[in-house]
Amino acid sequence: MPKDGGNCLRDYELVVIISPEVAEEEIPGALEKIGRFITERGGSISEVNQWGRRRLAYPIKNFMEGNYVLTQFKMEPGLTADLEASLGISEEILRHLLVRLGD
Repeated sequence: MPKDGGNCLRDYELVVIISPEVAEEEIPGALEKIGRFITERGGSISEVNQWGRRRLAYPIKNFMEGNYVLTQFKMEPGLTADLEASLGISEEILRHLLVRLGD
């Protein structure tokens, strides 16, 4: 396991679906909030890929489209629950999936 400042950091992958009501120019601001959450807690972001607006397989909160974003980062395992709670209450985020990558 990688160590950074004495803390064990794990690799994670996060996919978020941002509401289509969020304007294109406001998406970077929404991503900045996620990035700030991670970095303020000692994590680091290695990659952010915006996949753009895509059709959803089924309606989520009455929307049929969403803006997909994939983020890869490192973070202490104990802090992921806080991240998921924060994503869950965000009005901009329709859905998220956080996965720990293999060792």
